[in-house]
Amino acid sequence: MKTRLKAAQKGHSLLKKKADALNMRFRSILGKIVENKNLMGEVLREASFSLAEAKFAAGDFSHIVIQNVSRAQHRVRMKKENVVGVFLPVFDAYVDGPDTYDLTGLGKGGASITKLKKNYSKAVELLVELATLQTCFITLDEAIKVTNRRVNAIEHVIIPRIENTLMYIVTELDEMEREEFYRMKKIQAKKKKDRAETENLVAAEKKKLEEKGIFLPDQPKNILENDDDLPVLMKKIQAKKKKDRAETENLVAAEKKKLEEKGIFLPDQPKNILENDDDLPVLFA
Repeated sequence: MKTRLKAAQKGHSLLKKKADALNMRFRSILGKIVENKNLMGEVLREASFSLAEAKFAAGDFSHIVIQNVSRAQHRVRMKKENVVGVFLPVFDAYVDGPDTYDLTGLGKGGASITKLKKNYSKAVELLVELATLQTCFITLDEAIKVTNRRVNAIEHVIIPRIENTLMYIVTELDEMEREEFYRMKKIQAKKKKDRAETENLVAAEKKKLEEKGIFLPDQPKNILENDDDLPVLMKKIQAKKKKDRAETENLVAAEKKKLEEKGIFLPDQPKNILENDDDLPVLFA
């Protein structure tokens, strides 16, 4: 659960940084959209005036352009830009092939038509750039909404849920530890009480026998009665057994090697289950 909590916190931090980066790009694009729309109005107004001037100077040439159109010269290609995992479409306007209307207006109004083509080419480029900005604006708006929903879900749902689960687990473990401590204290108190009652009974019986003239010798102290010394005693016994067993195995191995050098091979001895120290508590239970 602690690993899940760390992962959730790290994911929240990364998503927060992603949302901040998207918001910065979003505000930048918003400013560019406002600027391009203002510039677009000026360019289209100038292009309209250029069209009126060209028609005044060269006459109506729209039918000539319509009759000679076979394929579009102004084309748009698209590429993708990666912004912190969000792919934004970027449109690029370009002219494909030579200008087929280069000779239009050769008789009269050539300068006006050239200015007209230049102004409308600039208008097309601005329109494509504005389309790129508006498409990126919509895409970023959706991405920011999704990212903010994820950040809020992690911050207000997932992380509190994991923290509550961890708190519950810690509380239960503490309660179990307190219960175990209380149980051990009760067991020790019960053992002390039983030992005291046994000693009192033994003392009473011994006193009765002494009153009858029967004196019992003092019993030697049993070292196993002391629960505190039992683990230390068992460790000492096991350490002594391991040391003796290692010395015996070394002697047996040396003698066996000498016999094998003489051509005498002894069969393997069966394993003694009492030699395993791990089984010692089970055997004494």
